[in-house]
Amino acid sequence: MADRTLPIDLVQASVSLALRSGWDVNALLEDAGLSPLLVAEGRARVTEEQLVTVLRSLWDRTDDELLGLGPHPLPRGSFRLLLFGIAGARDLGDALERLRGFVRAFPALVFELDLGEQEARISAPCDLDDETANIVLLAGLAAGHRLISWAVGREVSALRVELPFPRAHEETLTMMFDAPLVFHAARAAIVVETDLLRRPFVRSDEEIEQVVAQAPRWFLSRPRREVTFSAQVRRYVESTIAGGRWPEAADVASRLTISPQTLRRRLAEEGTSFRAISDEVRRDVAITSLVGATESIADLSARLGFSEPSAFTRAFRRWTGDAPSAYRCAGPE
Repeated sequence: MADRTLPIDLVQASVSLALRSGWDVNALLEDAGLSPLLVAEGRARVTEEQLVTVLRSLWDRTDDELLGLGPHPLPRGSFRLLLFGIAGARDLGDALERLRGFVRAFPALVFELDLGEQEARISAPCDLDDETANIVLLAGLAAGHRLISWAVGREVSALRVELPFPRAHEETLTMMFDAPLVFHAARAAIVVETDLLRRPFVRSDEEIEQVVAQAPRWFLSRPRREVTFSAQVRRYVESTIAGGRWPEAADVASRLTISPQTLRRRLAEEGTSFRAISDEVRRDVAITSLVGATESIADLSARLGFSEPSAFTRAFRRWTGDAPSAYRCAGPE
């Protein structure tokens, strides 16, 4: 499967945080193999590994698991203690109540739990004038959603995610949350079914240690559920290129036992096309290769189905706004 790349929003927020805190931004980016010029480009992409490296570097510099954005620091190791503190909870609702009880010891834990007959809302305050803090808040909400699924041992779909600001960062939000998004809400919140809080907390001490050891990568990865037609098409494209060839639309239609016309219509209904999906996969494969410096530009362009490197370069600029060289750290030419 092709590794999906991520919008650069979270890296840009991390750089803004580092700048206003007086930290060495160049060192932060160098650790992740990112050019400062690339970070300034709004259409740029990063690999998951690069984002994880940036976040880990911030953790090392701040000794604060909230990266300096909370009302109080959350010292490294606090997350582990909190998980062990709720490990004996009888169910998810009891675990959340225990978390609320830790506020005195961990004043950075500011959230509210509102229980209705059908819906439960887990909300947190935010500063509408601080976009950097809001992006990190979104990451925190997504991590909370991921933890809820982990705690009860199954993938949980939120009823909706409420956001107290205008529509923005749509691709980032779509990748973070598998739920309807509501903008201009009163607070930032995840809304789930109230019955979910009655599900037992099923995780062991060993599983808690595994989650802590894998942070922050564990919070960024979300099970890829093929719930849309376009996701199924992308999955087939990825599996085909892993076998060494690039599929045409007719190949995908045949595999899905539909006509090419039906393929086009169903993708159009989801606001995309076969070419757009193919370009997204090519883009992600190209960025992963360039960052890892695993092959020459000529070999990469041929593998992606381009007749010559110049055609690949033109397409790459169209996808990302930059030349392939902006993503290259070192490696074969």
